Amino acid sequence: MPEGLEVEIYRRAAEPLIGREIARIEVDERVAAPGVLDRIDDELRGGTVLSARRLGKQLLLDTDGPTLGVHFGMTGRIVVDDVAAIDQLEYGSGRDEPRWDRFRITLADGGSMRVNDPRRWSRVTLDPDISGLGPDLLEVTYDQLRIAVSGRSRPIKALLLDQHVVAGLGNLCVDEVLWHARIAPAHPAGELTGGEVAALHRCMRQHLPVMLDRGGSHRGEVSPAFRAALPSCPQDGAALVRETVGGRTTVWCPVHQV
Repeated sequence: MPEGLEVEIYRRAAEPLIGREIARIEVDERVAAPGVLDRIDDELRGGTVLSARRLGKQLLLDTDGPTLGVHFGMTGRIVVDDVAAIDQLEYGSGRDEPRWDRFRITLADGGSMRVNDPRRWSRVTLDPDISGLGPDLLEVTYDQLRIAVSGRSRPIKALLLDQHVVAGLGNLCVDEVLWHARIAPAHPAGELTGGEVAALHRCMRQHLPVMLDRGGSHRGEVSPAFRAALPSCPQDGAALVRETVGGRTTVWCPVHQV
């Protein structure tokens, strides 16, 4: 599913839109945010794309009019000029059916950007309010992370999944960084030592960019195949545990994660 890493891949794929004129907008009413359907074509048509940004899981296309916000839900994929940035999502169908196109920008030069989503969980909005989101998963600082966990009784995994705390982290990325940082997912966030917070921040800075370069959140050590097989922990040989933490399926090692 699109976590912040996948949306960063989508952002990079959207960069060729910069400087191009929008000729037409088409949007499925089921993915349009309230009040957007009647405005979006009128307000974006004839405009020029100025930049492609991202915060967390939100893609932001700035134009000389409104900013277009796209959230991809679980199965949304971006296709720019008929090239898919990601061929297949972990929970996607692997097919690109025209009837699943939920949003399309047609450009004046004949190119296009579209969001293909079989489940219709993507959301499109104008001038989205992103003020409530936390710092981005690829940019969060140690001090921001330390302040975020301070005094919190919630399990660290549940806290990291909160987009108001760190924007862009999803289930796979959180399990990955906690596994490398040697921190149990159910550990109360406020009880982490300064050294543990530093280790968590260091692992985020080290491992998330590697996963991004490999192709996304499913390319870590705690990959979907690893989670399904549940082998012995490669760090210490212990039996791994699969359980629910923070409402999400969690895989972790009870020996080196404490």
